[in-house]
Amino acid sequence: MITITPEAVEQLKGFLVEQGTPEGALRVFVAPGGCSGLQYGMTVEESAEEGDEVVEMNGVRLLVDNFSAMYLEGAQVDYVNSLMGGGFTVHNPNAVSGCACGHSFNAGGNAETAQGCGCGH
Repeated sequence: MITITPEAVEQLKGFLVEQGTPEGALRVFVAPGGCSGLQYGMTVEESAEEGDEVVEMNGVRLLVDNFSAMYLEGAQVDYVNSLMGGGFTVHNPNAVSGCACGHSFNAGGNAETAQGCGCGH
């Protein structure tokens, strides 16, 4: 379903400890909006909700709701360091196009929710 890179696992473990939620899980979701029609979101949650896909890998848990699962099949959560700062990102094979900032994508057929690029590009 969805995977996470070793670098992202280590960063997530450290982040959860810093936040005081070492048993927490990373929720990865998709919501309508963004400059390409759909946008990614991530939050830390203590437990899964009914209907969530729960993926446990290398000591961390990822939570994905049913709606988001349709768009995240085969996706990979990664952690990227850059000059502008590091952060978690999603590499999604279902995206047919995306915004330059990497937070918004189009899986085909979501032009009605697309907006102007709001990531400064």
